[in-house]
Parts: sequence; structure tokens; C-alpha cells
Amino acid sequence: MNQLLVVAADLVAIALLTFGIYFPRHHRRDLVVAFLGVNIGVLATSMVLGSSTVGAGLGLGLFGVLSIIRLRSDEIAQHEVAYYFAALALGLIAGLNGTVTPLAGSLMLLIVAVLFAGDHPGLFRRYRQQTMQLDSAFTDESALRAHLETLLHARVVNLSIRHVDMVNDTTLAEVRYAL
Repeated sequence: MNQLLVVAADLVAIALLTFGIYFPRHHRRDLVVAFLGVNIGVLATSMVLGSSTVGAGLGLGLFGVLSIIRLRSDEIAQHEVAYYFAALALGLIAGLNGTVTPLAGSLMLLIVAVLFAGDHPGLFRRYRQQTMQLDSAFTDESALRAHLETLLHARVVNLSIRHVDMVNDTTLAEVRYAL
């Protein structure tokens, strides 16, 4: 019965994280499946490991192995990496613990709350990031910054020139700006 409570707590946490926070903000259906699959897979595996004599060391090793798997697939943004780790952590906390203790419940709630706050659309809402391909070759960063501020009608807060092509007269730049 206690294990069913652990599974239920994990399901509530991952559902809240995935359907209540991630999907309404980012709308990537493919990652919804990934977060759910990773979470349930880690939950099941860690519950089996937690009930055997293997120990937590193997569970943490599993966490490390699973965390690098996503690096071999399609590129995802940094905030999506955070959701992946949260899905992994929720499954591990629930599965290795075996019971819903106040500490485990609080940690699961903390993970969901931190991602809710840290990825909130109201947080730093004026800041944007964009990769821009410009039809002029800029070798002077100050001139490029002024040109981008004019184009974007915003203050450039960070600028990185990725590529300048003098033959085709283009510049590729990564720009972060505040509206």
C-alpha cells in the first residue's frame, strides 16, 4: 500500500510539472512524452533497486547514465534540460525512498515549485535571445551592436559574433537584448 502512495505522489508531481507547467508554457508535445517516460522509467527502476541489496550508489550511477542519454538525441534548450533533470529527480526521490516521507514529499514539491518560478514567463519578461543572420559583414562589434539596437528597437545586453563572411557580406550573431 505504501508503494502505491509513492507511485501516486510521483504521478501527481510529474503531471503537475509536465501538464501544469511545461506544456502550457512551451508547447512541445514530443518532450511531454519524454518527461513522462523518463520519470516513470526511473521510478520503476529505482523502486526495484531500492528494494534490493544493491544500494543508492547504483541508483545515482543510473541517474548519471540516464542524464547523458538526452545529449545523443535532438538538440533541446537549456530550460528543457532542467525539466529532464527534474523528471529524473522526481522518479529517483520517489523510487529510492520507497515511502512518502515528509522530506521526500517536500523535495518533490520543491523541484516542481522551483521550475514553476524559475521558468515563469513573468520572470525577466523583457529579455530575449536571438540568432541573427545579417546581410552585411560586420568586423566592428560596436558598429554591429548599434545596428542591432536599431533593428530590434531594444538595448543589446550581450553580443557574440558567430561568423563573418566577407565574400557573401554576411554576419551571424547571437544577441541577447532587453525590450
